[in-house]
Amino acid sequence: MTKIDIISGFLGAGKTTLIKKLLDESLKGEKIVLIENEFGEIGIDGGFLKDAGVEITEMNSGCICCSLVGDFGAALKQVLADYAPARIVIEPSGVGKLSDVIAAVERVQAEAPDLHLNSFVTVVDAGKAKVYMKNFGEFFNDQVENACAILLSRTQKIDQKKLDASVALLREKNPKAAILTTPWNQLTGAQILSAMEGGHDLAHELMEEIENEHHDHEHHHHDHEHGHHHEDEHHHDHDHGHETHHDHGEDCHCDACCGHDHHHHDHAADEVFISWGRETPRKYSREELQEALSSLAMTKDYGYVLRAKGMVPCEDETTWLHFDLTPEEFEIREGSADYTGRLCVIGSELKEEQLEKLFLLA
Repeated sequence: MTKIDIISGFLGAGKTTLIKKLLDESLKGEKIVLIENEFGEIGIDGGFLKDAGVEITEMNSGCICCSLVGDFGAALKQVLADYAPARIVIEPSGVGKLSDVIAAVERVQAEAPDLHLNSFVTVVDAGKAKVYMKNFGEFFNDQVENACAILLSRTQKIDQKKLDASVALLREKNPKAAILTTPWNQLTGAQILSAMEGGHDLAHELMEEIENEHHDHEHHHHDHEHGHHHEDEHHHDHDHGHETHHDHGEDCHCDACCGHDHHHHDHAADEVFISWGRETPRKYSREELQEALSSLAMTKDYGYVLRAKGMVPCEDETTWLHFDLTPEEFEIREGSADYTGRLCVIGSELKEEQLEKLFLLA
């Protein structure tokens, strides 16, 4: 029997931090394979997770939906055949739709009776639920609506009033899921895993709902409400006035490349989100990097930046600087050297020429 745990979450929510905590504290000794599906040109997280002794299958693909429903199924079968692990942890792209991942796993499960979908959860940054729901509801809401547990990250960074408001918003979208609000540093990995696995009846119920929705779509080929609040998504614009929803009907261009119907009939991730990535030998001073990231995090001068990560050599020639950025906050820390400097920015309507200048590459 191979258990599958799907840990979804919007960009920068803390999926990798959660996975590392689970690996360190509650999954030691198990034969585990991690499957990542990254949106972007550079798989920044791979090295850090390999250090934890986990086999990694990274699929850097342009079309998230296609990689999940097409390549993803093949990768999952290959992992089962090659490793026969006790557990597979799937970390979908931050802009992937959880319903797509669940459906893809179920298709493989139909051919592999020893496969068990153990949990499918969503990690949500407690302070960013409202803004992401407003601006990127099409993707964010799908992850929330289809989770059997919602694990809030960074709850210690916001006050009680804002935390209560975030929980209320999430509860509107998903009235059934367990919502974990305790700061992770106060919990053991075993406690978090227990919360993830606690809703087996709920998981079964949600899987049946998702199965029925996909089944209905295959027969009727039209949009479904799915019992959720999709009407909200049709009217949510980006801060820059860019509408994030339209109906493709039956002409979704992705059908041609992966041979399946997209049950949402709306945007694929690569129609809304852009990944800008560069490899560079340039050395940066701490001040240069601090200034660039401050501008990237605190302004909209470069588009709607959702996430940035990277590792670059410091000009002192002995240190490497690793950084991680989400809207309005970032962290710079010293880290290990890599084969060359790497930068990755993900967002909507990114201004690539401006990014080149910001990182002193033009």
